[in-house]
Amino acid sequence: MNSDSDLQIAGDILEVLHLLAPAREHPSTVAEFAGLARSIAADRAQWAPLVEYDATTRWYHRLRTGPGYEVWLLSWVPGQASGAHDHGTSSGVLTVLQGELTERNDRGVRTLGTGAQYVSAPGHVHEVVNDALEPAVSLHIYFPGLTEMPMYEAAVPTSAAVPTPAVQASVTTRRDVSTA
Repeated sequence: MNSDSDLQIAGDILEVLHLLAPAREHPSTVAEFAGLARSIAADRAQWAPLVEYDATTRWYHRLRTGPGYEVWLLSWVPGQASGAHDHGTSSGVLTVLQGELTERNDRGVRTLGTGAQYVSAPGHVHEVVNDALEPAVSLHIYFPGLTEMPMYEAAVPTSAAVPTPAVQASVTTRRDVSTA
């Protein structure tokens, strides 16, 4: 008998399903959004047939939406870049599904290979570039869903970067091909 309690559990606690918290249909924490990105990344059959490459602009496809979030699939041919930007009030999880991307921000430069993942807070100014010789594919989850994407003049963003109002982009200008 446990001296801290008179309660003892006999058998497998996982068999007592009515006592367990129900699985969530949609993520609600940073860890759950990162887990969602990893599960999508692991299911190549779900995303690979949708990927297209466009030599003139980055290609993107809204893969999924849920209450308060959206999932985007992007492809990058060598040399394509996002430009310095932030995601307004949205947080994000970026996962490299294939290839290699470079992220530049006020802390420096880092290379992200296949499987690399990072979380960005609202207002995080950065630029993502495909500096490699092969195409790349990335998955982006924004929570709440992306409503603005201010662009900045600085090629490599710094904490003192100033938004360029004339160049501010809105996600409503993106090609939206949702498969929900």
